[in-house]
Amino acid sequence: MGSTFSGIELGKRSIMAHTQAITTAGHNISNANTEGYSRQRVELKEFDPLYRPELERPEAPGMVGQGMVAESITRVRDQLLDERITEQANQETYWDTRSKYYSMLEKIYNEPDDISIRSNMDKFWESWQELSIHPENQASRQAVVTRGESLTDSINQRYESLQGINTLLNGDIDATIKQVNNYANQIAALNGEIVRSKGMGDNPNDLLDQRDNLVDKLSKLVNITRSDRDDDEFMVHVDGRVLVQGGIARGFDLKTVVDNNGNSQLVWKDTGDNAVVRGGQLGALIELRDTDVRNEMQSLNTMTMNFADLVNDVHRNAVGANGTTGLDFFTEHPFVENVNGNYDVNGDGLMDHSYVFRFTGTNRLSAQEQIGLEGTMTFSAPSGTVNVAYHSTDTVADVVSRINDSNGEVKAYLDRNNNLVLKATTAQAQENPDFVIRHVEDSGMFLTGYAGILNGSGAAGAYDFNRADAVNNLAGAQFAVTPMVNPSAYITVNPAIKSDVMSVAAGFTDASGGIAAGDGKAALEIASIRNTQVMIGRNRTFDDYFADTVTNVGLKGEQAETQTKNQNAIMADLRNMRDSISGVNIDEELADIIKFQHGYNAAASFIKTWNEMLDTIINRLGV
Repeated sequence: MGSTFSGIELGKRSIMAHTQAITTAGHNISNANTEGYSRQRVELKEFDPLYRPELERPEAPGMVGQGMVAESITRVRDQLLDERITEQANQETYWDTRSKYYSMLEKIYNEPDDISIRSNMDKFWESWQELSIHPENQASRQAVVTRGESLTDSINQRYESLQGINTLLNGDIDATIKQVNNYANQIAALNGEIVRSKGMGDNPNDLLDQRDNLVDKLSKLVNITRSDRDDDEFMVHVDGRVLVQGGIARGFDLKTVVDNNGNSQLVWKDTGDNAVVRGGQLGALIELRDTDVRNEMQSLNTMTMNFADLVNDVHRNAVGANGTTGLDFFTEHPFVENVNGNYDVNGDGLMDHSYVFRFTGTNRLSAQEQIGLEGTMTFSAPSGTVNVAYHSTDTVADVVSRINDSNGEVKAYLDRNNNLVLKATTAQAQENPDFVIRHVEDSGMFLTGYAGILNGSGAAGAYDFNRADAVNNLAGAQFAVTPMVNPSAYITVNPAIKSDVMSVAAGFTDASGGIAAGDGKAALEIASIRNTQVMIGRNRTFDDYFADTVTNVGLKGEQAETQTKNQNAIMADLRNMRDSISGVNIDEELADIIKFQHGYNAAASFIKTWNEMLDTIINRLGV
């Protein structure tokens, strides 16, 4: 038979369960504004009946109930939704970071017209045009020098602005890496506490909330995926590589890279291997620094280097009013002092590479002349080499265009004397140096006997920078050593010209070695560079360069802004959906408190009634 006091025990269980439910509802209300908190629910369950069918029991009309009990306290979460938010959050911060930095870049290019590089360059060309008309005028020469200084100042200023953004990016990358490592360590520590709590049979809801909150914050910094298949093996991956596994956390570090503008390489702290992060705030910062800002700086350097080289090429072959010749108008600082461009890359004291920027062939060519030759040229490319074929019916102009339209990092044009010129561009891969011709080869005769650049055909006659004195394979072609890194940072008008403006060259010497009065051919030739196809990297003229840079920054800024709005809308929907599931609703919790309060009161009344019944039996029965 049932116990005399079973009713008291039944009521006690009910009171305890309803007390737990009220306490949990109060806990939810208290944490309504706590970041990352998930509302909790008490799972109420019928207590095991007095008699069970599989056991021997006395005859009874049925299983005698023993009330209810609070089985567990669980979080209200949607795991699939959590994983979706984790995987999507990195895109929101990725585009938001790009949008903020492109706003800075746009301000650099939105210069007032009177101080922009383009307006100063236009004035510079105009001053040479004026000098070609009045070559005997000292004031015209002074105007050339002054406007040249204004132009170089604006170029230097743009480089400093881009370098300033690059410095900001480096600082943000360093700070973000520290945040990522900190979150990873905290997640690993929580994993250990959660495993211990689970082992004791508890539900560590608040610890799970803390971990999920940290995972949400981490997902904004890097593109992560999470694995919840087993609590003692909770894992976080970055681009397929483990960042956190159970109680073990890896981390990122920065490795110094020589000749990389002071930028460091992201690596795994434990192995030193290069790390890849394609999303989140960290991924955006690295891409902005290593791709976007680097490309803008390379583009500015390319324009500056080609601009200075073209002006200097004419100026050093012309004569100033004071008889000075062989003088560069702009300063050019060579990367190496060795006249052959030899450079010791590995620092062992032996020259092992050749750093050369430009080749100029010895033979004069006609742009519209058919070459009558067959063969394939090979040039250095962003990765490996690229082949450029030529045929007997091709004109020189066709071959030049084919070189420039290829993916090679060498560009070609005919100079003022109709000699073929090959110039190196900036390198797409960070491990390759800028403005260095790395490989030139010709299976036929176009670059050898026809243009007068290479000594011989095939691999034996190829120019390759991976050895010292590689210029010995040139067929007497003129060459220029690679400039110092970032020419846009240091370009300036030659101090010798600034100290004596009469050194500005306006004309060429005649057959007698003198210069005719009023000769302004050199000044006119420099002024004509403005509209000449000079192949500044992928652009063909200086106007192409200015149009391309402004358009590129504007379109990418617009893209970042649009994508940021889209991702904000997507994440707002996902977070609202999660809040509707896991968030605390004050009205709902108050309703639950009232409901459980009524249950508590009913249980108390039940105990009171049972107590009165016992009192009647014990104290009054038989009186």
